[in-house]
Amino acid sequence: MNAIAPLAAGLNVRTVFISDLHLGTRGCRSDFLADFLRRVRCEHLFLVGDIIDGWRLRKSWYWDAAHDEVLRLILRHARNGAEVTYIPGNHDEMFRAWLPPIMPGPMEIAGIKLRGEAVHATADGRQLLVMHGDAFDSVVRYAKFLALLGDGAYTAALTANRWFNAARRRLGYPYWSLSAWLKRQVKEAVKAIDRFEVALAGEARRRGLDGVVCGHIHHPDMRDIEGVQYLNCGDWVESCTALVEHHDGRLEIMDWAALNRLSFFTPSPARRARTAVPAA
Repeated sequence: MNAIAPLAAGLNVRTVFISDLHLGTRGCRSDFLADFLRRVRCEHLFLVGDIIDGWRLRKSWYWDAAHDEVLRLILRHARNGAEVTYIPGNHDEMFRAWLPPIMPGPMEIAGIKLRGEAVHATADGRQLLVMHGDAFDSVVRYAKFLALLGDGAYTAALTANRWFNAARRRLGYPYWSLSAWLKRQVKEAVKAIDRFEVALAGEARRRGLDGVVCGHIHHPDMRDIEGVQYLNCGDWVESCTALVEHHDGRLEIMDWAALNRLSFFTPSPARRARTAVPAA
């Protein structure tokens, strides 16, 4: 990810890949995401899973105006001619039930094509497999109850992260992701991420493709694995990143918060409205 000057103007690219929005959770930075979707123009928009967090919404309902704005902007991209493809993940797996095993083509709703996976051809001729990636996560695939426990632990880490950063702010320190740091420090988690990345690259290689685009593990990355390009979009809870393809086929991970100097300390407008003290 390149540290460059703030991006004041719009962004015109060929393709955008975003994943792990987790709409329906308090951790989702829907305000940052809405800013990105409002200012980007693209020909192809891939929603690479965990767009709506069905796991969390089954437990408690959370939805604010910024969440509505994200959905409105996605639909606007479709209306304006972008090819929008939605590939469900494990947190929005309820949409997978809408995909029969045999279909003549993708299911389309309001201009958005629903697929189990896709193959994207870049402008320079590369073929990229696009999938969420949870099928290659043994915890999610074979022990879902452990994944649910992990989801709860991750939510707790995000809560601790807010308190931790509130203290850092009072002391004059910048935002720092405690939960992301904890994930990186856990040796087994690091091993699991590596196995996940190698497995996905191996699947693309088995199919004779040049690379794989995925999400799922909230860890944006671009690297070569034995001649196959592994590309992870990241998420819009902590990293707030998108994978973009420029018109010449060049691929780049964009850290939207860093590029635009967006502060993680700043609550979304909807949250500010709820916590505002009424005038006397």
